[in-house]
Amino acid sequence: PHLAGLFPASYSTREGLEPLIWGVKDNGQRWLVRPLGSLLNAVLEGHWGHLTATFGPIDMVIPLPSHPEVRGGYDHATWGADTVLEPLNLCVETLDGIRNHSWSRPAPATPEGEVVSWADRIAYVCHDFEDAVHTGIVDETLLPPLVRSRCGTARSSQLGAFISGVVDAVRATGAIGMVEPTAEALSEFRRFNYERIYMRPASRAQSASVVDVLRALVEFYAERPAALGVELDPGSAESYRAAVTWVGGMTDRYAFDRAVELLDWPAEQLPVGIG
Repeated sequence: PHLAGLFPASYSTREGLEPLIWGVKDNGQRWLVRPLGSLLNAVLEGHWGHLTATFGPIDMVIPLPSHPEVRGGYDHATWGADTVLEPLNLCVETLDGIRNHSWSRPAPATPEGEVVSWADRIAYVCHDFEDAVHTGIVDETLLPPLVRSRCGTARSSQLGAFISGVVDAVRATGAIGMVEPTAEALSEFRRFNYERIYMRPASRAQSASVVDVLRALVEFYAERPAALGVELDPGSAESYRAAVTWVGGMTDRYAFDRAVELLDWPAEQLPVGIG
């Protein structure tokens, strides 16, 4: 089971995404992670539970330019490790694994962190494709032949192929990685997802509308920190950090409900698929 009861995280605005992605990652934990022990499980649980605002696969970094404190934007990996989880007295290795689990980040410093990074890549590539098929964005027959021949078209066979690719590489080399034929298929799979799913005009428009809502909510709470139950100077650096952390912990539906309630956000300007 995922940790939404403790940390209300969301990966996308599409209905039904959370149970699927947690299920995928649970498979990754069982087959990739369990033998490596407590550090790996700490990184996994911290990654699953960090407060995120990754409401779409493109905008992993949300631009928030209104205050120098957050002008660099919101990246869920670094914000989760360095802001949200920092007070919990987690060890350096756990925070490193959380901070560097994404493809866009440097490689983690530990084998356990590397396993989490591979599990994350495998999970979201397979899941996003399956979700896109279910919603009619793509068809299984469009998957590149290299991916179909090496990994299949069903999520179960794809997960099996990619997880086996990591296990085989570890057995052969003693290092965390993926055997070359399977890694090539994973890279081609990711390229396909970007081309046919993430970078579609409709997806980009959806992503832009999400960012607009998130930025407006951050501005609202940063100017009204009392609404967060904290005593801070409105508009201060501390207020902005509190606002980003609060908004980052919202589920998609909750964020859009708050936008309508607090900001009179027009319902027709909300991302589609939120009811």
